[in-house]
Amino acid sequence: MMEAADREELIVDAEELPAPPPNGGMNELLNVGQEVNMQGQMEEFLGPQAEYNEEEEERKYYRRKRLGVIKNVLAASVGAMIVYSVYMGLLQMQLILHYDMTYREVKYSNLGLEDIDRKMLMGINVTPIIGLLYTPVLIRFLGTKWMMFLASGIYALFVSTNYWERYYTLVPSAVAIGVVIVPFWASLGNYITRMAQQYYEYVNYKEDHVQEQKKLPKGACHRYIIIFQSVFNIIFSLSFVFAEFPMRIILNGYLHDNNHTLYNVKKCGAEVSGVIPGFNTTVLVNLPRSMLLIQVESVLMGFAFLAMIIFLALCGAAYRPTEEIDLRSIGWGNIFQLPFKHLRDYRLRLLCPFFIYSGFETLFAITGFSLSYGVCVLGLTKLWLLIVVYGLSSAVFSSLSLCLLRLPRCVCLIGGAAVHAVLMVVLLALSLPRNEPKYLVPLLVISVLWGLGSALNRTGVSILLGMLYAEEKERLDFVYTIYHWWQAIAIFIVYLWSHLPMRAKLSILLATLLLACFCYWVMERRLARKVPFRLPRIPRPRHKVTYAQHE
Repeated sequence: MMEAADREELIVDAEELPAPPPNGGMNELLNVGQEVNMQGQMEEFLGPQAEYNEEEEERKYYRRKRLGVIKNVLAASVGAMIVYSVYMGLLQMQLILHYDMTYREVKYSNLGLEDIDRKMLMGINVTPIIGLLYTPVLIRFLGTKWMMFLASGIYALFVSTNYWERYYTLVPSAVAIGVVIVPFWASLGNYITRMAQQYYEYVNYKEDHVQEQKKLPKGACHRYIIIFQSVFNIIFSLSFVFAEFPMRIILNGYLHDNNHTLYNVKKCGAEVSGVIPGFNTTVLVNLPRSMLLIQVESVLMGFAFLAMIIFLALCGAAYRPTEEIDLRSIGWGNIFQLPFKHLRDYRLRLLCPFFIYSGFETLFAITGFSLSYGVCVLGLTKLWLLIVVYGLSSAVFSSLSLCLLRLPRCVCLIGGAAVHAVLMVVLLALSLPRNEPKYLVPLLVISVLWGLGSALNRTGVSILLGMLYAEEKERLDFVYTIYHWWQAIAIFIVYLWSHLPMRAKLSILLATLLLACFCYWVMERRLARKVPFRLPRIPRPRHKVTYAQHE
């Protein structure tokens, strides 16, 4: 009876329990299946992909990096070409207009444009002498890319001051250009060489010394230095061509004929003292309209801003952020002293005559030869043609430096020196009559050959410096500062010798060239004999570390 009662209670209790939901077991199975399926999808998503090739993606990444380096080189070259096209074109047009007596008296009677031009040229040519004192500090403080951008802005400022030609606008802007000439060119040389080093690193990214950011093996990136410096010089030499566009398109139509401008000129060529003695002080038939000059200056201003945008937007950084910090962290006092200490290196000391000569010969081509031989014989209307031929020749023959990929590095410098030495001997003996159009072809041939020598000289020096210091990326700004500072000294000397006889100028040029070749031979001989050179020690970066104080 007790067991029957217990069974009845259990039955009653079972009947009182709520009924299970329909298909409950089936839902639980489905939930478990969904969780397993989701977990499988997550593992498939997070796990190694069958289609993903890590090595292929890495290769694509470094290919994009290499294309970025090529873009940087082209952008820096085009930016520098535009800056100097605008600067030289405006300066040439400005000096010709200010030379004309009628223009000065009608537009600026009591302003003293001649005195302003003298002080403006003094600011451009004299100020770079002190460039060695501040250039490395500026480059390391601002960075290589930002130094190029700032310098292009100063050149744009010079263009803008020509809207209002006064002493307090033209002279300060000319002094500012003199201040940034050496930093601008030192930054460009440093930038192109750094791009060659980066390109080598992106090509050989699997090498241990690249992954560990150690010093590059000797001669590893010489090939890329030769190619990039050649490309830069090819593009930059076109600035001489584009600089003549304002002269050819605008100003040539306002110039007097040769019978008027060369009427009082007695002799030309090697017998000249000064520039062109007796050249007429009125060279303009009619004065250009002020609105036309403003339009020309506005176009030039637009191109100056374009160059700034190219440097800002298209040029990448020359160093990694950590490298930039290390370069600054050695102390500003050390940065100031190191350019002077690098002159202890006999390689730089023996190359100084070539640095000076490279400044001499470029200015002689666009001032001495073009004026005392070209304008004096052919007239002012042919000045643009001589400069354009020189610029095209320099651009085309700069490609010859690519032969250093197969030939010894001395070929460029010695070849350019040989061409210029022969031309200087010819020019020393060349005395020409005034206003003789029949001499157009011989003078154009000399201009072409001088462009050949200039191209070999400029590319040869830049490539040689890059090859000598290719593995010393922390020294490049000091080395290129010294190079372009000596060029600035040469520019100053050319500014001082403007009143010397032509034969004296050519004799100085020839003596400098022979001395440069001898010193270069001594340097190569010492390097062949493995004579050790003295490089100053660069201090270790001193990073300031601040510790938070906890109470």
